[in-house]
Formats: sequence, C-alpha cells, structure tokens
Amino acid sequence: MFLVGLSGGIASGKSTVVAVFRELGCAVIDADVIARQVVQPRFLAYQQIVHNFGSEILLESGEINREALGNIIFSHPEKRQLLNAITHPKIQKEMLKQIFKYFVLGYRYVILDIPLLFETNTLTKFMKHTVLVYSDPQTQLSRLMKRNGLAQAEAEARITSQLPLDEKCKLADHVIDNSGDWESTRRQVLRLHSQLEDSLDFLLVRLVAVTAVAGIGGLVCFLLRHFLS
Repeated sequence: MFLVGLSGGIASGKSTVVAVFRELGCAVIDADVIARQVVQPRFLAYQQIVHNFGSEILLESGEINREALGNIIFSHPEKRQLLNAITHPKIQKEMLKQIFKYFVLGYRYVILDIPLLFETNTLTKFMKHTVLVYSDPQTQLSRLMKRNGLAQAEAEARITSQLPLDEKCKLADHVIDNSGDWESTRRQVLRLHSQLEDSLDFLLVRLVAVTAVAGIGGLVCFLLRHFLS
C-alpha cells in the first residue's frame, strides 16, 4: 500500500473530488474530520486550546466554536502556529492508526485528504503521489462568495491567506482541474484512479513490510529458543 496526498485551495472543489474517490471504493482519510474529533471536550487538545485561547471560543454546549477560533487564527498567524502545535501531533497519530487499518485490510493505496498539505510541507515526503484539486481564480472566488455568503474583499482575503493554487500546481504530481462541470472532473478522477490502481508501487511497500515482520518473527523465535534451552 502507498499513500496519496490530496489537497486543494479554499472553494477549489476538493470535496467533489473526494466524493468521486469514495464512490469508487477508495480509502480516504480526512484530516479535517480527524481535526474536529481530537478537539472534542473529552480530549487533551481541547483542554490545551481552551487554556491558550480562553473560554470565549466555546459554544453554550461547551464545544469549541470553530468559526470563532478560525477568526482568531486568521487574524493572528502566531495563534495559528500555536493551534497547529497543539493539534497536529494528535491528528497525525490518529491518521497513522487509520493508515495501518487500511494496510491490514489490503488496500492498494490510501488517500490522505489534507487541506494544507503543501503549506506545511512536512507530510509530502511520506506520499508516493500528491494530487492538487485546481480551480481557476475567478471560479474559486465566485464559489467562495456564494458558498460562504462573503463580500468580494472578504473572499479575496481568505484566498490570499493560502498558498496560490498556481504555486501548488508546481509542487503536485497530479492536477485535477475542477474549473469546469462535474462530469469533466469525474472523468479526470477516474483516469487518475486507474493509474494508481495499475501501479505496482504497493508491491514494494508490502515486500518491505513482510520482510520486516519476518525478520522480527525470526528474532523472537531465536531469543525464545535461546532462553528456553
């Protein structure tokens, strides 16, 4: 099994692409979903966030108000770094657990849906392939204004807070252009899925894993014979 990192930009249509991959039966690990899980009140990250950002970011239910927290980190980059330092280790730990689950189940590849894959640049080295969901600037702006009910200036500010999609295109192994209609995007996803399924990259990873397990098993047997003899 190998890892495929999937990313995009705000309102570029990444969720549309993910939906097609899921329809095809692909294993997808959504970093955003995990990020919401690890900040629930029963987890340590929740306590650390409340301690550093104050109770003003809480809803009446006691859960974190993601919009309020998002407004803080959007305006203060140092606060964004602090939040990342709290949550990223927990998110990565949960992602590793899910990767192992899909490895055991025999999937050829797993898609890691990571919104800031190219901005953080710490996880790309673990990806056999990276995929960017692209949308032309005007389409991206229009979608964001319509989706979030934002004025043009607000939408442009949110887009410019991220690495430009044109820059991300240069960093990605594959680009899915989501500027057009749904059927065009779907055809591109189908082609990419076919390429990944036909790839033999997963065989090398499994060979290494089997060799490692066999080596550890042999060492354990040797030690048991040594100490029991």
